[in-house]
Amino acid sequence: MGHALGVALLCWCAALVAFAQCAATAIAAPVHVWEKVEITLSASNAYANPYTDVQVWVDLNGPGFARRCYGFWDGGNTFRVRVLAITPGRWEWRSGSRPADTGLTGLSGAFEAVPWTDAEKQANVCRRGNIRTTANGHAFEYADATPCFLLGDTWWATPTFRFRWRDDDAPRPLGPDAGFKDFVRLRRQQEFNCIALIAALPNWANDGHPATLTLPDRTVLRSAWREAGTDRAKNMTNEFGQRAFLFPGKVPGFEGVFPDVERLNPEYFQTLDWKMDYLNAQGFIPFIEVARRDMGQAWKKFYPWPQSYVRYIQYVWSRYQAHIALFSPIHFDTPAQSIPPEDWNRAAKAVLDQFGPPPFGTLVGNNANPSSLRNWGHVDQAPWLGFHQIGNRRTHDCYAYLTEIFDAKPPLPGLNGEPYYDGMEDAAPGSERAALYCRSAMYGSVLSGGLGGHIYGAGGWQGGLWSGEVEAASQYPVWDVLKWPSADQMRHLKKFILSEERRYQELEPATNAVSPNRSGKPNGLTGWAYAARTPARDMFLLYFEQDCPAATLSGVRPNSLYRATWFDPRTGQWRDAAPDSIKADGEGTLALPPFPDTPADSDWALKLVSAERAHAIGQSNTVRVAGIVLKWVRGDKAANYRRIEPLIREAAAHGARWFAQRNASSVRCAPPVACLVPRATTTSCRHARRRTASGLSLCIRPSSS
Repeated sequence: MGHALGVALLCWCAALVAFAQCAATAIAAPVHVWEKVEITLSASNAYANPYTDVQVWVDLNGPGFARRCYGFWDGGNTFRVRVLAITPGRWEWRSGSRPADTGLTGLSGAFEAVPWTDAEKQANVCRRGNIRTTANGHAFEYADATPCFLLGDTWWATPTFRFRWRDDDAPRPLGPDAGFKDFVRLRRQQEFNCIALIAALPNWANDGHPATLTLPDRTVLRSAWREAGTDRAKNMTNEFGQRAFLFPGKVPGFEGVFPDVERLNPEYFQTLDWKMDYLNAQGFIPFIEVARRDMGQAWKKFYPWPQSYVRYIQYVWSRYQAHIALFSPIHFDTPAQSIPPEDWNRAAKAVLDQFGPPPFGTLVGNNANPSSLRNWGHVDQAPWLGFHQIGNRRTHDCYAYLTEIFDAKPPLPGLNGEPYYDGMEDAAPGSERAALYCRSAMYGSVLSGGLGGHIYGAGGWQGGLWSGEVEAASQYPVWDVLKWPSADQMRHLKKFILSEERRYQELEPATNAVSPNRSGKPNGLTGWAYAARTPARDMFLLYFEQDCPAATLSGVRPNSLYRATWFDPRTGQWRDAAPDSIKADGEGTLALPPFPDTPADSDWALKLVSAERAHAIGQSNTVRVAGIVLKWVRGDKAANYRRIEPLIREAAAHGARWFAQRNASSVRCAPPVACLVPRATTTSCRHARRRTASGLSLCIRPSSS
């Protein structure tokens, strides 16, 4: 039954993501760039263990591209190689294998790739291509140079039944009947674009043994999360009860606990394929960590190390190399119950040595403690790293690790991949205090140098969303935790950081310019302040945790005027400061305006833009907001810009096309230009209008009209 359902759902996914499948033949119909192309090969020979005994690949050639792309065994005599075109044009491939096999070697094919339209890319950002680093090395962008600011969520158990897959698209209320697609649907509405997950937890099961299990010689077999209501490990099978590897294993006396990691189960990964396809189809970037660190000791003791683990890393990476994704060789949330970092690093470097980097530019990082820079070193010691992370420290004294990452040379993007989770420390899960602490992690991390984005988590120490709580005894089940307010406030972080478009990519940490900035205790989440600035010092972004006192800012342009605007991280609303213009003294110091609520009883963010820059915006005939060029027809340009900016961003996020009518003859600005005109001239607008406080009206044309 599982096989039949798998075939049906695989066909569904093929239709969903429109990937082309070629069985050693040329593809007649063109495919899009950055769209998965699946090459299916059938071995002629029989193998005792195809997972360990056979390597398969295609040599792929296209415009400006020539790479060997490795494939994977997918059960029986079936092998697949997943590729994609990174540019339009003709792409050709020729297969090979080791050992040579007439069904796997010497076959060839070709396909034609065409570009996505702007409208298609606007509908799904994954069509913009893989994630890469910006030119300055500190942030992310898509392959078409569109900024990519990660807003991630932590669903480690995504591959399992805990995030239930259904083949229909019928929406279900958030409750026990809801599933994976319902969870994704909510997070998409909240503007998330990334899901962090662990590809397999095959040594975890409620099997009668304790959650943490060791051999007499203290070799760790697992250190699992407890299943609610028991002291046993959580079950981590997929929807069909399958795990990533087969049993029995080779650990004496525990053959049913630790699997045989030399015998892989492709059917487990086939169900994961559906979820990865769906995430990309919804504009989400899966961040795939291949395994958790508690497998390390038994794997190294009872199986060939590092080659056995190298094979597994490469299997997962090959399987998902044609997805828009991020990779990790290990989930290293703590060095406890694990092997030393150098052993994991040895395996990751061996993947690079034997197979090369992922062929289509997939960036590699990893969940770390306290930081990947501290765990593995920089690219000279861990050349597989494409970005850095900090994580698994829950208070604000850890954000400095991001500044350390920012200062590393050559630069790599950084982000907080496992920060404070809603419900940890002294805050009740789902409470306003927990949301306050989450906001500290969001804004404090990014302004400390984490310009890659931020990954959220919720559930507290007892588990929740991050652990996939679905049992009746679970105190915080997934469907309840998803609704906690702190998650919905993640979108406000992006609104603030990207309020000057891609200029956030130029920011550099400047927390020491704020005085005082350390009024709270080090291992807390209140009383600290943070800042980042552009090298030209014409823009500053600041964040003040709850209980921060009034402050000054140094290092600004001497005797310069700055426009100050407060931002409420709870609601995403801007407020003019009082006064809204402040002048630096001759030494380049500003007395910052008072908080909107005095005394400060919550947290606040602040944006400072130099008067010279604000004036340049006001004098310009056009300004770009959310990728839309605004053309000023009349009125106070700077004031109009400030008033309509939130409206424009909202409409752009929903895929709106813009035009305005200056008279009854419907004179249009060429898309994507929005003309701002007096209300009286837009009475004949045939589409939805939105009025602004400045007396202007915007006529919004949906992309379908």
